[in-house]
Amino acid sequence: MKRILAILLENEPGALSRIVGLFSQRAYNIDSLTVGTTDDQTLSRITITTHGDDRVVEQITKQVNKLVDVLKVLDLTEMQHIERELLLVKVYARDEQSRAAVTRVCDVFQGSIIDMGKQSYTLQMVSGKDKIESFLDMLRHETDLIEVVRSGTVGIGRGDKALRS
Repeated sequence: MKRILAILLENEPGALSRIVGLFSQRAYNIDSLTVGTTDDQTLSRITITTHGDDRVVEQITKQVNKLVDVLKVLDLTEMQHIERELLLVKVYARDEQSRAAVTRVCDVFQGSIIDMGKQSYTLQMVSGKDKIESFLDMLRHETDLIEVVRSGTVGIGRGDKALRS
């Protein structure tokens, strides 16, 4: 089962490595990992996407909660939430036909062209994982991909509840 964990912690050196270490000690894979500061520069928020059964995720969550730098852990999969991922993709656009095809795909999927080169376009899309996968599949059908960069999942609970210290 896919799990999305949001972790609020002090923005200190080594805090991230201790959290990732808990996953590696258990031979547990992290599918995506995003980290950034919050509105308070002394705090960071980590979003970890992983797959696993409830027992192992619960055990890791309890151990992460015990770390000194960690203020709060929230399993977003157990509540209504919004999740998004950023995709940047560079594709070949050598002629008018391929340029038009890439533009059509961007329009249909609500992506955007953020850079144009003589023979390539760089595209951006912010959406859920499934829509991003479909977007990439359509692009592969229309042209060759040069480079793909994905941010990994970020998530936030719906409503007025917040992950705060």
